[in-house]
Amino acid sequence: MRYKYCLLFLLVFIISGCRQKSGTGPGEIIVFHAGSLSVPFRELADEYEKRNPGTKVLLEPAGSLVCARKITELKKPCDIIASADYFVIDKLIVPEYASWSIRFATNEIVIAFQQKAKYSDAINSVNWMNILLRSDVTFARSDPDSDPCGYRSVFLMKLAGNYYLRPGLADSLLAKDLSYIRPKEVDLVALIEANAVDYMFQYKSVAIQHNLKYIELPDEINLGNPAMNDIYSTVSHEVAGSSPGSRMVVSGEYINYSLSVLKNAPGYNRAVDFVHFLLSDTGMEIFRKNGQEPIVPFLSDQPELIPQGLKEIMKN
Repeated sequence: MRYKYCLLFLLVFIISGCRQKSGTGPGEIIVFHAGSLSVPFRELADEYEKRNPGTKVLLEPAGSLVCARKITELKKPCDIIASADYFVIDKLIVPEYASWSIRFATNEIVIAFQQKAKYSDAINSVNWMNILLRSDVTFARSDPDSDPCGYRSVFLMKLAGNYYLRPGLADSLLAKDLSYIRPKEVDLVALIEANAVDYMFQYKSVAIQHNLKYIELPDEINLGNPAMNDIYSTVSHEVAGSSPGSRMVVSGEYINYSLSVLKNAPGYNRAVDFVHFLLSDTGMEIFRKNGQEPIVPFLSDQPELIPQGLKEIMKN
């Protein structure tokens, strides 16, 4: 019996040693990212892993504000954070948890739906609010306290009230269909595909990635045109802050996706290399294919603190 236990112990030791040895390779890259980045990031991760055998990119999608709170409140290990709004990283992550951030892609808000949605043949960029406010129509949006798409949907509603000369429009839209608010924008897709709601406020890229129909809205309200920043900045919304119970005000601005590598990233050098691949021509083509246009040139409010290898690619 003692002999059997010795053999069992030896077997466990050998297996444990093999596991430890296999973990000494290039290792893992942990990425907390906005839900609307799920499709392009999965493609980026797959391609990067092919080019770097032994590396595993672990992706955790969530609302951008939730991603930040995983770092600031829960202290979860993370190498890269990628947000749908550069404000989230620059306000909540830099400078305590990261030294720099890079803005790399943009987007716009649309009204997305399937053909079987009520009045889908009638809705357009002029009458969309009348259709959404009908009692027999339902629409979904994401939670402003969790997700930039949520507070950007609020911005859009407020801007629309001014643009269409409809006082009270935002209040009417915000008071409707509260049971269909979800934590992040990609959660809304399931509601549309299950025909649980007719319409949703959504990023154009997500609508394209899921083969949904969508109505494009005027630049004055869709948050997709940097030339309209003076208009976008006239609206704001209060959202959850970086600590429990705190609040902060976010102002309207054209959509900027950003990312950073954390100071205490378990695999800092690997993470920087992955960011370099993401910002390369190959990486940017993946974003274009998925409906997210690169910001040209890439932008940063901390250019002097960016790692040298990334500084070079930002010049391209």
